[in-house]
Amino acid sequence: MVSPQNPLKDSRELLDQQHRLNMVELAIENNTSLQACDIEFHLPKPSYTIDTLHELKNQFPENTWVLIMGADTVDTLPKWKNYKELVSDYEMVVYPRPNYPLDPSKLSPGIKLIRDVPVIDISATYTRTAIKAGKNCRYLLPEKVYEYIMEKGLYGDKS
Repeated sequence: MVSPQNPLKDSRELLDQQHRLNMVELAIENNTSLQACDIEFHLPKPSYTIDTLHELKNQFPENTWVLIMGADTVDTLPKWKNYKELVSDYEMVVYPRPNYPLDPSKLSPGIKLIRDVPVIDISATYTRTAIKAGKNCRYLLPEKVYEYIMEKGLYGDKS
């Protein structure tokens, strides 16, 4: 799911939504189990997860929707629009992240912490910052995504 504008982030720091969608499509093109989605491009901005889920339920009522997020996101959940509805109506799965320890007993019911999985200390923020600094990030990204970023000059110094 590519979100045009997360209300908790500065929209001036976001790359154009079409570039982000193109990179997702390149990253998953050989995985038939995944599909890029631009549904939020057609919803009011900023993008609120609850509104997206309502739209997905309307368009695909036969499906069950599960939110997957990193542990670094859990602390922001109470700031999300209709947070209580999200937690009560949708399953949420949290993937561990380095430096974001979570006590499963303190998570709201319905939020599940994935355990016994590899935790990799690489983030999108780190990768973007490294590219801007001129570092070679070829091995942090799928090859076609890295080539797209280089070809388009994305994340470079804009000054």
